[in-house]
Amino acid sequence: MERISLQPRSGWQQQFEQLGFSYHSIDGLYWDERYAYRFTEQQIDVLEQATEDLHQMCLQAVDHVLRHGMQERFSIPPNFWQRVEQSWREREFSLYGRFDLSWNGQGAPKMLQYNADTPTGLVESSVAQWYWLQDVFPDADQFNSIHEKLIAQWQRFPHKGMLHFACIMQNEEDEGNLSYLRDTAIQAGLTTRQLCVEQIGWDAQRARLVDDVDLVIDNLFKLYPWEWLSREAFSTHLEQPDTRIIEPAWKMILSNKAILPVLWELFPGHPNLLPAFFDRWRIQGDYVKKPLYSREGENISIYRGSEVIHTDGEYGAEGYVYQAFAPQAFFDDGITPAYTSIGSWVIGDQAAGIGIREDATLITKNTSRFVPHYFE
Repeated sequence: MERISLQPRSGWQQQFEQLGFSYHSIDGLYWDERYAYRFTEQQIDVLEQATEDLHQMCLQAVDHVLRHGMQERFSIPPNFWQRVEQSWREREFSLYGRFDLSWNGQGAPKMLQYNADTPTGLVESSVAQWYWLQDVFPDADQFNSIHEKLIAQWQRFPHKGMLHFACIMQNEEDEGNLSYLRDTAIQAGLTTRQLCVEQIGWDAQRARLVDDVDLVIDNLFKLYPWEWLSREAFSTHLEQPDTRIIEPAWKMILSNKAILPVLWELFPGHPNLLPAFFDRWRIQGDYVKKPLYSREGENISIYRGSEVIHTDGEYGAEGYVYQAFAPQAFFDDGITPAYTSIGSWVIGDQAAGIGIREDATLITKNTSRFVPHYFE
């Protein structure tokens, strides 16, 4: 795994805007093709296998949590327990997820967390870096079958009727990801409609969720976290599965940091896992304190030797878990030193590709840069 310096292409901004990647320069510098990461084919094989192994372990962990009644450890509202359990029993349709991994190309990749409910970064991981590859390294390859696998997974969606897509429309990144996912569903042959989360309403007479033109919402893809949705004023209308929601309710377990201690309990010493516990005293050495619910790197504390690295935010009221610290790959060219995090995508149950984020600190945030990759 090497980080190489490159000359950015001329006109790449216009190319990406035509692809729907309009937020390429959010916060000044987001997409960064001054660099690229080079892997070997063998290293890509390691990442692919680790991703699929971790996903299968996570599915076993969901079953374990529900069989042993551990929902309280996950701070899932009690009125949603039944829906979570039913969605798992019925193996409700799941589209995608993304593991965040720490790896420098040697040894075993380590799981930092599983963004299993509302992961973003799809446009840049799929079409954007693929177009970059064709222009810059046309004879090389890339770990990236995201687009094709998304279409194939949508074709397995078992329910007929309209599929609504919703997110908070004032968020440019969420809108871009939602529109891209909707486009893959359309390519798969599904009938779709897009709206704001705020436009979802309740028709008391029909006892159903409806959209802004009073169409019943039978199927809903929501780029809006379950932990927010389950605490909305109208959340009682979501307790029953009249509307099929993607991602399904059982993903409330996997998108929660409480899954990390459960995984370590079930698979102690697994090479792709880091020791993780609900109790701080059980961690030896450097560690990371993570809220059960946390997004964009908020409220994370890293205790490394005598150093403490902390980010502020709005999370932590539901509790914390403690995970052994994994040193992320660090590269320093004397110009833009960076810590690296690998986001490895799962579509259905298959590994589908990676996206790489860089930051000047050890905590990956929404402002962290996206850097393309290739392998030879």
